[in-house]
Amino acid sequence: MGRVQDKVAIVTGASLGLGESMARMLAREGAKVVLTDIKDEEGERVAKAIADAGGTAIYLHHDVTVERDWEQVMQATLDRFGRLDVLANNAGVGWGGPPEEETLERWRQLMSVNLDGVFLGTKHAILAMKRNDPPGGSIINLSSIEGLVGDPNLGAYNASKGGVRLYTKSTALYCAKAGLNIRVNSVHPGYIWTPMVENHLAQQGDVEEGRQALNALHPIGHVGEPDDIAYGVLYLASDESKFVTGTELVIDGGYTAQ
Repeated sequence: MGRVQDKVAIVTGASLGLGESMARMLAREGAKVVLTDIKDEEGERVAKAIADAGGTAIYLHHDVTVERDWEQVMQATLDRFGRLDVLANNAGVGWGGPPEEETLERWRQLMSVNLDGVFLGTKHAILAMKRNDPPGGSIINLSSIEGLVGDPNLGAYNASKGGVRLYTKSTALYCAKAGLNIRVNSVHPGYIWTPMVENHLAQQGDVEEGRQALNALHPIGHVGEPDDIAYGVLYLASDESKFVTGTELVIDGGYTAQ
């Protein structure tokens, strides 16, 4: 317990799935957590559950594609807690299909959440973390195994998550060379059993058959659970990772080792 005691963390996309698990775990380990999302009812529920369990959490409505929303979230965080130590850029969307059937509108919609959201979050987190005394913090960008390897039917998603990976490295180098004491790293999950994955499988047919197919993709023999990713985020948020920046934390059950 207490691995991130009294640190102030923002987790985007925190109403469900990976973001919810990250928020709950950071709070259990002592962080004051700001949960953000566009799913307000679910986000309020998670923040209340954290508070009921003895943690500190607030929920804010937040569209990560809108810079004004980022400005308001950062200001609300600083007004409430006085600083920002951790940002988990988790909010994301995903879909696929043949590239010749993809539309520019859908491409831009995916990029606005997955890539623009990370850019805006990183920008405003750096501005906030520079105000700390002394300056410093940890920015954790959620990429994917799809940011490391290609998939024939996930071109837009591959491009967005690959962009997150290299943008992370660029900003990590900038922060290090500028002496800001801000670390920036990316996390690359394999398939994780979340409501988004389950709903996708339900649209394709039998959920259990779909899960068995996903299990078979991972040498370890099964898909991951949200806490598998949350533990990685916790490590990067904590001072245990003080020598880690500009790197990729791959949590994929062996998927990319094949």
